[in-house]
Amino acid sequence: MRRNKKKADDNVKLNLAAMLDMAFQLLTFFILTFRTPPQEGQVTLRLPKPDAIKTAPSGEKAGSDTSNTAPPEGLETLTVSILSTANGSIETMAVGEGGVNSIPLLEARLNAVLADPTTPFQQIIIQVGSKLRYEELMKVVDVCTRQTLPDPDNPSNRIKLTKLSFVELPDAAE
Repeated sequence: MRRNKKKADDNVKLNLAAMLDMAFQLLTFFILTFRTPPQEGQVTLRLPKPDAIKTAPSGEKAGSDTSNTAPPEGLETLTVSILSTANGSIETMAVGEGGVNSIPLLEARLNAVLADPTTPFQQIIIQVGSKLRYEELMKVVDVCTRQTLPDPDNPSNRIKLTKLSFVELPDAAE
């Protein structure tokens, strides 16, 4: 007696069209439902109108002197310097010439400096190391954007700091 054995089909055929369709549906779903966390979203800054600060000497192109690290003349500038470690975290910070050790101390120091109604400062320049992580820089930017300055028209009032600039510090190894 002979049995009819059905031979197992070793060649499995996959319906590639259905798999591609499902892959594109999943991709579309994740793209359309993705929401960026607030700290990764776009940073909205109210930038000031450009002011003519200083004219370059005749025949010299503005910004051509790369050895000049002084802030632009004409605006009273408070400088915040941030040096980073090799892994991108904050190593040291300074407000002007005075060092601070942490973000809360930075905020306290800026509040103290800018609380004086006779303060001459109109802007803050953040000098930052190139290896500093974005997250760490945004902590400093948050502190700076919360600062207020005396209103020049009415010193008893305070106005938000609107002039914030960035300068990259050269690496120490260079």
